[in-house]
Amino acid sequence: MSKTKARTVFACSECGDSQARWSGRCPTCGAWNAMKEVHVAPSPGRQPNGAVSRAVGPDGTPRAVPLSEVDIDAVARISLGIGELDRVLGGGAVPGGVVLLAGEPGIGKSTLVLQAAEQLAQRVPPVLYASGEESAQQIRLRAQRLGIEAPGLHVLAETSLDRIIDSAMDIGARAIIVDSIQTVHIDGVDNAAGTVTQVRECTASLMRVAKARHVPIVLVGHVTKSGDIAGPRVLEHMVDCVLQLEGDRFHSHRLLRAVKNRFGSTNEVGVFEMRTEGMVEIENPSEAFLAERLAGAPGSAVSVTMEGSRPLLIEIQALVSKTGGQAPPRRTANGLDVNRLLLLSAVLSKRLGLPLGDHDVFVNVVGGLRIGEPAVDLAVALAMVSSARGLPLPDDVVIIGEIGLSGELRSVGHLERRLVEAAKLGYRRAIVPATSVSGGMSLGGLTPVGARTLGAALDAVLGSSRVTD
Repeated sequence: MSKTKARTVFACSECGDSQARWSGRCPTCGAWNAMKEVHVAPSPGRQPNGAVSRAVGPDGTPRAVPLSEVDIDAVARISLGIGELDRVLGGGAVPGGVVLLAGEPGIGKSTLVLQAAEQLAQRVPPVLYASGEESAQQIRLRAQRLGIEAPGLHVLAETSLDRIIDSAMDIGARAIIVDSIQTVHIDGVDNAAGTVTQVRECTASLMRVAKARHVPIVLVGHVTKSGDIAGPRVLEHMVDCVLQLEGDRFHSHRLLRAVKNRFGSTNEVGVFEMRTEGMVEIENPSEAFLAERLAGAPGSAVSVTMEGSRPLLIEIQALVSKTGGQAPPRRTANGLDVNRLLLLSAVLSKRLGLPLGDHDVFVNVVGGLRIGEPAVDLAVALAMVSSARGLPLPDDVVIIGEIGLSGELRSVGHLERRLVEAAKLGYRRAIVPATSVSGGMSLGGLTPVGARTLGAALDAVLGSSRVTD
């Protein structure tokens, strides 16, 4: 039997496409300087034993069946016992589904998957936790710190994917966790772990195991400096669900988003707090984000942002101070797009006469959140005016609205849901765009005050749109 020789190709680090010749630009995705030389050895063609999830004919090849005859009893979701994680997944893990969890170093990925492994081991033992980054002793020490003692949880410190799959077959694992996908490799592929070919082939092998064995598999992925998941872009296309764990490592709160989900919605967001005992669910995120707010402080405003389908109350802080010396004024935004801050500063200067040409402006979203929607424009602007004038905004007011270049207030989506959430926390007034106010709103004691312009909103809050004394 002839032995196939390894061949050299050039693979794109962004999309995973391979070409026989090198080029400066990937012909598939258009990325520049992304074609890397890789050596591809013949695949061992290893197929897992066990029940096949597809209908097959007498010769073992897949055959087409009517949609009504497809058996879905085997794909009942498995609850992970972590409410916020189940919410983001769409109700729990799906047998045969492959989930990719990504996040920055130190954000809490390994902690979260170890807690999920414990819950899975209690529901569908045995569970295999394979780590290419830690030894078995290190995993045990971390489990002790988190208070995890699950008899059905097996750990394996290994970087060879073949041995990981063999171990999973030996113990009859009903769920597999690999931490991380960039550290494992297939012995028959002549490339280092973490390269385009290895990541793609390892993921494909695990996908085959998941579909054939009906077991959920969780992969942990690294994130590059640009915030993208390390490895080829095709990795995100191959898996069934991509979860992103976000947060500032200097703050304790973490947000879990579903970037892709074949079995549920991508509009749900889970909120956690990193503590000594691990990742703890936040049952009332709005209250947690406002817990340390200082009442009566100038430059502080409360707004409501939509994280997926969940409204969250957040505190916006602004500081406007005179620029010292001959230095140019600075515009610094933490948790907001700095270009949006520049736009709002220009609107305040032009439409309301707020003198910002010789003032530094600092804006911060408390809690380490990052806000991308324009619904907090009005809160940011009024917080800046409050800081510049030294007048605090009323403590019982929540501020929502998008600001246009002419100073007009534009409507925002899901306004009633935002206001209902604010009413639950005791807020009694809401400054909102006048075009969004309707008489049929049921807000539980909160009164919406409509304003058509930025000046009208300032009048409603501070009693005067004149921003200079």
